[in-house]
Amino acid sequence: MKFPYVLPGWEGSISDSRVLRDAMRANRQDAFVVPKGKYYLVDVGYTNGEGFLAPFRSTRYHLKEWATRRRSYQW
Repeated sequence: MKFPYVLPGWEGSISDSRVLRDAMRANRQDAFVVPKGKYYLVDVGYTNGEGFLAPFRSTRYHLKEWATRRRSYQW
């Protein structure tokens, strides 16, 4: 397992978007880059942008499917 990005010394209340923005700074030797034509699915803590797809805020997806699904899991 590898850690692609570590940012020691910042407070725990820093927003997800701020950490991502810092990881993608162009002047970093180890900058995080999203390959051209690819996307990462992110949660609502991020904004939609080039390479990132976030769900619409205040939208609850697939509630009917979850409500009718049987809760039997096989391990």
